Amino acid sequence: MRQLILCNPRGFCAGVVRAIQVVEKALETWGPPIYVKHEIVHNSHVVDNLKERGAVFIEDLKEAPSGSRIIYSAHGVSPKVREEAKAHRLIDIDATCVLVTKIHSAVKLYASRGYHVILIGKKKHVEIIGICGEVPNQVTVVENVDDVMQLSFDSRTPLFFVTQTTLSLDDVDEITKVLKLKYPQIITLPSSSVCYATQNRQEALRTVLPRVNFVYVVGDIQSSNSNRLKEIASKRGIPSRLINSPDHIFDEILNYSGDIAMTAGASTPEHIVQACVSKLQELIPDLQVTEDIFVVEDVVFQLPKELRK
Repeated sequence: MRQLILCNPRGFCAGVVRAIQVVEKALETWGPPIYVKHEIVHNSHVVDNLKERGAVFIEDLKEAPSGSRIIYSAHGVSPKVREEAKAHRLIDIDATCVLVTKIHSAVKLYASRGYHVILIGKKKHVEIIGICGEVPNQVTVVENVDDVMQLSFDSRTPLFFVTQTTLSLDDVDEITKVLKLKYPQIITLPSSSVCYATQNRQEALRTVLPRVNFVYVVGDIQSSNSNRLKEIASKRGIPSRLINSPDHIFDEILNYSGDIAMTAGASTPEHIVQACVSKLQELIPDLQVTEDIFVVEDVVFQLPKELRK
């Protein structure tokens, strides 16, 4: 009998729950339309559901009429965006993840102390764009070891580094080792910039990998942390698929023997995971479903003060 091992924790993290609740509460309090800068989280199911309820997702703030309410997504925005919102007389509500805000604050603090900031992350990711906007003339983004090798700072230059919150721990470890070797003077925060939920989901998957021959990661193609989960399995030679719905599960799984693991990115709703489980049970009637609990998460982030009613 084959097993489907569900990694736990999986799916929604505290930052995603908070961001979705911000939009829901705003719609409930002020009614539609409520404008949101960028997708609130990188998951089409979540975004489509909120669209149906009256949320309007925009990239250009000019699309929101003057006097409207605008919510900043969980990924955060630059000071320039906040200034644009103010100039356009928009009423802003901040759904930025608390842990992303922590990175913004650290970057501003260390830049003010004269450090040049090295930001490890994906240059085009909206989280990185927002953080870079804090100190555009004092930050350099590196995506990989090759980028680090091309840096040309003096050994006397004060350097500080942080990372995007949704990166692979393996990648971060590899990059930071090279960074510290090249620049012994570089400093960082006392604890990892990679968020607790990203770390937990990656470690939960790693613990089951020795027991499985195939991995499904339920998540959106745009989701950074979902893509990193797939990479973790692939780098260990285990066939894996990033799927966003049960429609992406095909009978190819019948060509593989052994047990299967399933996890989900931090912006994936649990009902989508369960729909994927049901699809697999249709394909493999005697499939036994088990939960593998790595750690119990009990983190909760408060809503913005204007929505705490």
